[in-house]
Amino acid sequence: MQTDEATRSRALQITQDFVPRMGKAYAAGRNHDRGPGRHRDVSQLSAHVRRRLITEQELVAAALDHHGAGAAEKFIQEVLWRGYFKGWLEQRPQVWAHYVSGLDADLAMLDRDDALRARVEAAERGETGLACFDAWARELIETGYLHNHARMWFASIWIFTFRLPWRIGADFFLRHLLDGDPASNTCSWRWVAGLHTRGKAYEAKAWNIAKFTGNRFTPRENDLATDVIGLEDQEPGGLPEIVPLRSCTPPWRDVPTALVLTEEDCRLEDFDLLSIDIRGAVMLQSSHLRSPRTVAGHVSDFEAGALRDAADRIGHPAVELRADAPEGLALWAEQIGAQQIAMPYVPTGPLADWITRARPALEARGIVLTEWQREWDRLIWPHATAGFFKVKKKIPQILRTTGLT
Repeated sequence: MQTDEATRSRALQITQDFVPRMGKAYAAGRNHDRGPGRHRDVSQLSAHVRRRLITEQELVAAALDHHGAGAAEKFIQEVLWRGYFKGWLEQRPQVWAHYVSGLDADLAMLDRDDALRARVEAAERGETGLACFDAWARELIETGYLHNHARMWFASIWIFTFRLPWRIGADFFLRHLLDGDPASNTCSWRWVAGLHTRGKAYEAKAWNIAKFTGNRFTPRENDLATDVIGLEDQEPGGLPEIVPLRSCTPPWRDVPTALVLTEEDCRLEDFDLLSIDIRGAVMLQSSHLRSPRTVAGHVSDFEAGALRDAADRIGHPAVELRADAPEGLALWAEQIGAQQIAMPYVPTGPLADWITRARPALEARGIVLTEWQREWDRLIWPHATAGFFKVKKKIPQILRTTGLT
């Protein structure tokens, strides 16, 4: 398949083209899924924002400049949902750990249950016989993208109509979505399942699908589950307690440094690179860590393109390193004489798990892992302790503090 260009210049072009629609047009049209190649009411910038080829702050600034806070309110809120989910998972990393272990158990169950495996495979191929669901499954596989409303319908049908394990559905998304983000994906599937906001599972309704697909799909009411009950009984202990946000050590000045580029943040030029003694740079490729199963080639290709673009923009040659054996990073850093690793903050997810496994090898060689953290994240994350409303209330303050208003 052909995917969009994974570069900052492409992200800026898409933004420029979509800016006129970031105001009232976005608020009016954002829930309409018009089908592949016709998603005119949403920016489709998510794959670029996920790598921060363009930042959330830049998008909000563009919306404010062209439309003002009132007209751009809904677009700004949707941009901040990404930060909300990241902050929520940062403060409940146990939820990610439970997802990982639960997915392993679900996949083991598929190995034992031939009938369940056949139903999952049919759903993933888009061969269930439910036209809307099958079309979304094929669109996801073929394009690496789904409209957000379609993602909600798809997840609800997967969980409540077909009664398939929610974590395998979340894994299906994470393996194929170009914008696949551990926090947004996990929390969104949990929200649909009634696990994120307890007692509020999302029910896909036939009239809603027909209305917001422009009658491209008109399922019958009895095609969909009507007895939607959240999966709270699968987590009888409720949500885990909030833990303090992880602190990080910023890079030290004038210390021999190994610069690590990851898909978590491809705007390294925003940080103070001139103050550190860069001995070498590496593009750490990690898309394969998303799942125990095979991750779509278009996902790893997009990541590789974003990393190359990031390296080009900082003007520093960078070698490729696949995140396989955790000791590999330490060996490379030692070979170039580095005393510290410098990288943008890596939030909770598969890459953070891998880095945790790499720390002992770094420490054994006297190499300190340091991170830059963005003000945008520091301002949003502390408020992401419950529902989105707490973050929503803080938006005016966040915009003032960052100088956007």
